[in-house]
Amino acid sequence: MAPQKDKKPKKSTWKFHLDLTHPVEDGIFDSGNFEQFLWEKVKVNDKTGYLGNVKQFSKRYLKYLTKKYLKKSNLHDWLRVVTYELHYFQISQEDESELED
Repeated sequence: MAPQKDKKPKKSTWKFHLDLTHPVEDGIFDSGNFEQFLWEKVKVNDKTGYLGNVKQFSKRYLKYLTKKYLKKSNLHDWLRVVTYELHYFQISQEDESELED
């Protein structure tokens, strides 16, 4: 018999991308502050602020924390999370001529 090689399980890495491009470019969103917020609030195995070697959590949890950050920063009226990208709310502005009629 041929010797069997030790098979190690593949390490799976989870990467989530949250597109913050437009709000950061406009200067209304601080990505460094957001990153610090995530490090403080992420819970792994019921422990807050301790990621350790375990970095697996759901995309939904990331979306939840992002919404929580927007609420804390008073940006929830202006920004929303859509498919893991921050979008501005569409604010409709009526013509002044329509208002005068």
